[in-house]
Amino acid sequence: MKNRQRAFIGFLCFLILTIGLGMNYWLLTYLERQTIYAEHSILQYSESSSDVTDLQHIIHESQKNVVQINVETENSSRVGSGFLYNTRGDIVTNQHVIKDAKSINITMSNAETYPAAIVGFDVEKDIAVIRVPQLINQQPIHLNTTEKLLPGAEIIAVGSPLGLQHSVTVGIISGVDRSFSINEASYENVYQISATITHGNSGGPLIDRKTGKVVAINSAGYEDSDIGFSIPITDIIDDITEWSTSTDNGSLTFPSSIIRQDKNINALTEDAMYLVQYFIESIAMHDYINAYTLLGSALQSDIDYPSFRSRYLQLVDLTIFGDIEAHTDRDTISLQLKLNYSLAQANDESTLIQYRFIVGYENDQLKILEYELE
Repeated sequence: MKNRQRAFIGFLCFLILTIGLGMNYWLLTYLERQTIYAEHSILQYSESSSDVTDLQHIIHESQKNVVQINVETENSSRVGSGFLYNTRGDIVTNQHVIKDAKSINITMSNAETYPAAIVGFDVEKDIAVIRVPQLINQQPIHLNTTEKLLPGAEIIAVGSPLGLQHSVTVGIISGVDRSFSINEASYENVYQISATITHGNSGGPLIDRKTGKVVAINSAGYEDSDIGFSIPITDIIDDITEWSTSTDNGSLTFPSSIIRQDKNINALTEDAMYLVQYFIESIAMHDYINAYTLLGSALQSDIDYPSFRSRYLQLVDLTIFGDIEAHTDRDTISLQLKLNYSLAQANDESTLIQYRFIVGYENDQLKILEYELE
């Protein structure tokens, strides 16, 4: 009896195994003949470390749309910051930056200067929009208009503190929903940040370190402290959008021409040094188009963009070595500097070379007029 049970169990196992193998073979051959369609990919891709935007790239890209705002009033002048936020040529800043302005000029990261007109402002919210027609259709900075950051989020404050173009401060969101009043402005539910806000970088963007998007407008700070306050973009996006979309250029008053302010030789030298440093930085960041736009028309006639770009494609490292030596010659500045560079095929070996740059005005814009290896 037991032998019969064992035999039956053995036969049953054999039968199950045979059926299983047969079904498996049928399934495999069937699937080989089928085309499988899917509405969505089953695979979910996560961002690799190489895809994470690094700090230098965020700063370089944001600086293209951060401007220095120079305001002349009846009795004084002031400097602030702002950022291009749409393709209409509109720049967001603080109302206190452009208050009582008789004339407004903005300076871009490439040292180009243009006049601006006021589109709209709100004294209580301390926000304003100014327009520069020359910036129409320029790619604006990216905004985060849908969500607010939480305490601890890493941020970057970009602006022109004390008149220094495009200084950067890194910090964190140290508090949220702060409310207080300063003069006519009533700040409601603003960010508290661990980054210094001074007179010059009021109106500049507060950038999310993780995404590279603007999350707030830098607006106020305590003297001699690392505490600043920024107005969330989510709270003012409706206001600035309404001003921009409801205002056409015909209703605005622009100066008939760009008035270049006379600068003493020290200020002109500083601007020239900044322009050359920005040129070198752009090449080091492989932003060849940006670097090419800093050249004067004669240089651009001598070398087209593809040829210019090909000169630097093999560079893997480029830095300024030592101090920059400056000499003045009438309306131009001559700069001598040493560059340390390495090439992709040179096994990280660096080379030191010396260049001479000539910087001057062309059509009222500061440009690199000449540069050559010495």
